[in-house]
Amino acid sequence: RRYPTVELRAETFNGSTHVPIPSDSAFLKALLFQLRLVDEHLFVEQRDTCTQINHSCTYSVPSAAGELWPVLAFHKSGLIYACVPLVEGTLEPRPPLLTVSGLSQGLALLLGIMDYVSPSRKNEAELSAKIGQLRNLLIQACPLGTPLNTNIRSLNSSFEDIQEMPADKGQPAWRSSTYKGKPQVHVCITEKVKCMQYDQRDVVDTWQVYGTVNCKCDIEGSAPNVTLSLTLPTNAPPLQDIVVHHCVTSVDPAMLLSTSAEPLHDSVYNGPYKFPFIPPSDSFNLCYYTSQVPVPPILGCYQLVEEESQIKITVNLKLHESIKNSFEYCEARILFFNRGPIAQLEYKVSYGQLDLCREKSLLVWVIGQKFPKSLEVSLTGTVSFGTAGKEHPTDYVCTGNTAYVKLYFRIPDFTLTGCYVDQHSVQIFVPGKPKITASRELISSNYYIWNSKAPAPMVYKPL
Repeated sequence: RRYPTVELRAETFNGSTHVPIPSDSAFLKALLFQLRLVDEHLFVEQRDTCTQINHSCTYSVPSAAGELWPVLAFHKSGLIYACVPLVEGTLEPRPPLLTVSGLSQGLALLLGIMDYVSPSRKNEAELSAKIGQLRNLLIQACPLGTPLNTNIRSLNSSFEDIQEMPADKGQPAWRSSTYKGKPQVHVCITEKVKCMQYDQRDVVDTWQVYGTVNCKCDIEGSAPNVTLSLTLPTNAPPLQDIVVHHCVTSVDPAMLLSTSAEPLHDSVYNGPYKFPFIPPSDSFNLCYYTSQVPVPPILGCYQLVEEESQIKITVNLKLHESIKNSFEYCEARILFFNRGPIAQLEYKVSYGQLDLCREKSLLVWVIGQKFPKSLEVSLTGTVSFGTAGKEHPTDYVCTGNTAYVKLYFRIPDFTLTGCYVDQHSVQIFVPGKPKITASRELISSNYYIWNSKAPAPMVYKPL
C-alpha cells in the first residue's frame, strides 16, 4: 500500500536528502538482500561488516536514488512484514530512532497485521483469503497513512460494514463499535523473562523482564472513561521503559522518563502507575514495561564434556525461593547440533522424566508442575551419536562443545516484579457495577543456560 500524501510530506520534510521509494520489485529485491534472505552465504561489505550489526528491525535499504532509511522490517514464519515510516524532519544527520514517532506507529501496525495473518499461515487457502482482505482492512486501520487502529482483527473485512462517520461526534476513532450489556473489564499482566547464564567467573549472567498489560473493556457508551492502576509490593524494583497505548489520555511525565538505560537512583519513578484511558472496542495492550529484577527465577548450571566417542552432560537447576512453586509446565530442552542421531543414552534424573524426541537430536527433560521441597533438580547422562545426516540440525554458533540448555516454563497468577492489578482500583465512570477480572502470568522467553566448559556467545564481558 502506497500513500502519495505521505510521500509528498516526506519530500517536503527531507528536502535535498529525500530518497523516493523505488518500484515494488526493486524495493523487494533490495529488502531481501538486506535481510540476508538472498546471497546469505556471500560476504558483502556494505551489509556484512561488523559495523553493520543491526540491533533493531530498522534497516537502510539501497536504491538507485540512494539509501532509503528508515525501513522497518522483520521476517516471521515465512512472511516478511515491512513498512517505510515518515521522518518528520531532516535526515542528515540521522535522528535517533527514539525520536522518530512513525517507527512505533509502523511497528504497532505491522504487529497488528501479523496477529491477523499468522494464525492462518498453515492453511494456504485461508492465508490467501486473509491477505486478499488486507487492502480493505488497511483503509480502515490506516486511511491516509497514519494508523488509527492497529488491532486489525477487530476491523470489518467488507466495505458494507464500514462506518464512514461515527454517529456520536464524541466517539474516538479507535472505538469502531459500541457495546450493549453489563459492563465488564478483563485485565491480564504477562511478564516474559529472558536470560543468559554462563556459570563462569569472568562473564556476567544477564536477565531482563518485559511486561505487557492487556485489556478487554466491554462498556456501553461512545467514549467511556476508565482508570486502571498497577500496584507493586513494598521495596519492589520500579517499572521502567513504560510505553502506553494511544488511547491513554494522560500520565505523569516522570513515569515515561524512567529508563533502564540509567542506573537506579533515588529519583526514579516508583508509582503510582495510573492509566486513564478511553478503551478501544476490542482487546488491546494498554502498556509495556521493563524492570531490573534482582534475580532470575531459575538458576542453572550446564556442563558438557566430550570424551572419546561420547559426551557427558550434567544439568543442575534451582528454583529461587522467592518464586511461586506452581507451574503450568516446566521443561528443559537439550538440543545437540552438528552431530548425528543419539545412538546410545544412559542417564539419571533426580526429578521428573527425560524423553528422547523422534528425530533423536533433542532431549526433553519434563520437570512438571512443581520443583521438589529442596527446590533443586539434577540430570546426569552419557550420550553417544551415530553418523550425521542432512536432516539433523546444524548451527554456526554451537560448534564443538559450545552448547546450551533452553528452559520453557509458565507460572500462572505470578509476576517476577510482583506487579498486579488491584480490582478495587479500577474506576469506570458508567452506571452499574462492572465485573472486573484480573490475571497475571510469568513466561520464559529465550531462557538459555550455556555450557560452562566451553566458550559461549557473550552478552557482556568486562575488559
